[in-house]
Amino acid sequence: MIRSEKEYQEAVNRIEEEQKVINRQRTHFEELGYTGEGLGRLMEPLHSFHNQLKEEVEAYEGIKRGDFGTLHEFTNIGRWLIGVRIYLGMSQKEFADVLDVSAAQVSRDEINEYHGITMDKAQRILETFNVRFKAEIDEPISRLDYRNNPIMYAG
Repeated sequence: MIRSEKEYQEAVNRIEEEQKVINRQRTHFEELGYTGEGLGRLMEPLHSFHNQLKEEVEAYEGIKRGDFGTLHEFTNIGRWLIGVRIYLGMSQKEFADVLDVSAAQVSRDEINEYHGITMDKAQRILETFNVRFKAEIDEPISRLDYRNNPIMYAG
């Protein structure tokens, strides 16, 4: 996940450089006689990395515009919290100052994508920056299904 403008610029530059590498490699492999499926298999790792980097850049650009996507699981709350900071255009230090914690703490939390964050801490961050969530139920399960599913039923 891209966490700063510096990382974003580095990623954009790297995409441009990777495209040049891809073009050179394709030419090299074609000169060696590879075509079709064989060429595709040789090029796949380069394309895969290139596409992953492009997706990260697009995600960062979306967050900057306020497009956080839908939060489907609380295990992904860390990316949302990082996104709040990015959307607000705040550095980790500025974010830390508002929360009255150290910049080192914010850095550690973000490196770990807030893994293991307490609900109280997440709630404090969300309230501080006036972030609200809407909950939806896609397909509610019936009471009968709930009681017959031993994984979901804890009582």
